[in-house]
Amino acid sequence: MSMKICLPALLGLTMLGGLSAVHAETVTPLKGQTPETVQSDVAACQSQATSSQSASTGSEQSGGGRLRGAATGAVAGAAAAQVRGNQHEEIYDRVDDDTKQEYRQNQARQTAAVGAVVGGSKQRRERRDDRREERTAASTSSQTYTDCMTAKGYSVTP
Repeated sequence: MSMKICLPALLGLTMLGGLSAVHAETVTPLKGQTPETVQSDVAACQSQATSSQSASTGSEQSGGGRLRGAATGAVAGAAAAQVRGNQHEEIYDRVDDDTKQEYRQNQARQTAAVGAVVGGSKQRRERRDDRREERTAASTSSQTYTDCMTAKGYSVTP
């Protein structure tokens, strides 16, 4: 006896692992499972799919790439200005402290701007990689759910 159970009607819309995409499947028991057994098996397979997705998406969203890049650039620029000044010590010693400070600040500003661009670029690349990993994890999660339900004696159709 084959009884067709539509998950949205039985359990509401299923969301795997908190994804924004809703996956509604039709689950057909192939071994005469009761509605309670179906519900229990669906919950177990969802749990397995969610844990497989969580394991594959371990990265954190990071922000502030431009700010970190600018700060790093400013420090590097000021340090580089000081090193250049030390390399030309005989000339650098004759310059007053205000001029030295202004030179270091100009160098820090210039490298901070470059650092902000580099940091922003790196942040965008990381976000693209994170989105790609999330799509892969969602696909893996969906496949894990389908495989689990099939192993428990169900036919799953999207």
